[in-house]
Amino acid sequence: MEKNVLAYFKTQEEAREVLMKLQVLRVAEARIDRVTRYPQESREIQINPITGNVTSLAELTQDAVGGTHEAGVLMAADPAASGMSLGGGGGGGVTGRDILLTAIVDESIHPQVLHLVEQTGGIV
Repeated sequence: MEKNVLAYFKTQEEAREVLMKLQVLRVAEARIDRVTRYPQESREIQINPITGNVTSLAELTQDAVGGTHEAGVLMAADPAASGMSLGGGGGGGVTGRDILLTAIVDESIHPQVLHLVEQTGGIV
């Protein structure tokens, strides 16, 4: 039987360290992704706030590109955009841990994987 593991890390390096160890344990599947509050669009040019070509405050403070004016307004309304919120958005949970390691592991090694994640600085 298989179990899922969702582990949050502060850096890609921490997640990669666990991923390499999981490969030795022969996990069924594992991957690393970045979790963001907003959908990310590719930006082909660097922004320059002096030109005024910025969609929203969130683009400047959170590197969030909304794509439309309306999306920019909604993102700028987030307390994290102003920098005045506790902990950059607060809400507890995985704040500051935007790297997600997702793994499907055999039930027999699940406790070992959880211990490995916690030992490396991740949160399950």
